[in-house]
Amino acid sequence: MAVRRRITRSNSLRSFPVRALRKVRSGAAYPLRRWPRLSKLALVGTALLVLFVVFANAYVLLSADQHSTGEAAEVPPAEVAIVPGALVKPNGEMSAMLADRVRQASALWHAGKVEKILVSGDHGSWDYDEPDTMRKALVADGVDPEDVFEDHAGFETWATMVRARSIFNVDDAVVVTQGFHMPRALFLADAAGIEATGLTADLHEWGYQGDKSTAREFLSRVKAVIDVTLDTPAMAGPKIPIQTADSRDSWGPPPPPGTPPAGSPGR
Repeated sequence: MAVRRRITRSNSLRSFPVRALRKVRSGAAYPLRRWPRLSKLALVGTALLVLFVVFANAYVLLSADQHSTGEAAEVPPAEVAIVPGALVKPNGEMSAMLADRVRQASALWHAGKVEKILVSGDHGSWDYDEPDTMRKALVADGVDPEDVFEDHAGFETWATMVRARSIFNVDDAVVVTQGFHMPRALFLADAAGIEATGLTADLHEWGYQGDKSTAREFLSRVKAVIDVTLDTPAMAGPKIPIQTADSRDSWGPPPPPGTPPAGSPGR
């Protein structure tokens, strides 16, 4: 009897995974049995969404293929370097990614590859100012202040490119950003009417941050295609033609007293 119980218990343990798998399959199949039409629509919708995501990424990547380099000496001359914004730390220091973009833009200007530099980023409040932080870093690196223009409403890459064309009259540029961001940036520049090449700003190994940013680009490229398709509007403003305007007209008013370091206090 004891032997028979052990055998029965052993058989029961062996069959447990099989029973559990059957329950999982049954649970997964329940919606198909209960709501067959709705379930099929959901499956078709999911498949179409996946296809659209894949298509959008392929379209952006192929559109920008072979249009960038990591060496300033290899960049063809252009009128303007466009530097999209990135994180400024609470203490006012640029993040490593932003610092590399600024350094590469400065190298272009010093090499005579570009005449002007347009720094574009988030300045949604006095407490945080990406473009002014970039301008100060460029000037500290020897770039002539009159050659540095600021766009304070470059809240995303599409807005940066649309405003570069519509506000600053840019039609020929070098985009300076990281490699993971470059295909989308060049795609959006082209869609905005700017003939652009790219200089990558990967002067460091990005590790986990780079992996995270690369993964995020997968969905950001989808948004880029949607923005271009819908012609999503960017913030309007007075014209500041980069060819003739005084760059100081783009800097905006000085921040109020007590502005924290990330707000780029002072001039």
